[in-house]
Amino acid sequence: MLKPITLSPSALNLFLECPKCFWLAQNKRIHRPAGAFPSLPGGIDAVLKKYFDKFRDKGELPPEIKGKVTGRLLDNQELLDEWRNNRKGLRFYDKDLEAELMGALDDCLIDGEYFIPVDYKTRGWLAKDDSHSYYENQLNVYTLLLEKNGYKHRGFAYLIFYSPNEAVGEAKILFNVEPRKVAVDSEAGYRVFQSAVKILRGPQPKSHSACQFCAWGNDFINFE
Repeated sequence: MLKPITLSPSALNLFLECPKCFWLAQNKRIHRPAGAFPSLPGGIDAVLKKYFDKFRDKGELPPEIKGKVTGRLLDNQELLDEWRNNRKGLRFYDKDLEAELMGALDDCLIDGEYFIPVDYKTRGWLAKDDSHSYYENQLNVYTLLLEKNGYKHRGFAYLIFYSPNEAVGEAKILFNVEPRKVAVDSEAGYRVFQSAVKILRGPQPKSHSACQFCAWGNDFINFE
């Protein structure tokens, strides 16, 4: 019997960064050294979800993205809450691979019968022209999950970048807000999922040539 596998976009991102680190994390529970994880982005993410939900209740878009995105906010709060839940989320079990893919969306837009994934991104600076490229696999996976659960999509998703602009009275911080439309490819998302499962069921792979974690580990072993 094959070992159960459930993968998320973050796990697949690790696979793309370094197959060896991914294999060790999933098969041996040997993880990369973790630095101090800033809690502020997670806190802002939670605030943004509540903020968007207020406009959802009114059937409106937040003013800073109105006219800049296609569609309206998904109005099924119960469904969205399930999709946001890291323990539930959107899931797809592939019988051929005997593996599961899951993801937790931040939000979703509706344009007629089409569903458009939305993800909030908090940054310390304005987004660069290529800032969206790091998140393409994540959005591909979200689109794949929608597709496999019977939801139609438009072939694009949105990243909404939030970066601090200035502080004003009463300890309030104003943010720059930039919605960015990103082309998505569900087939590309599936190919990454398929390749990651294949790697996990095989022998330990080689490190990615640019993996600094593996390079540090090798240096440490050689030093010893």
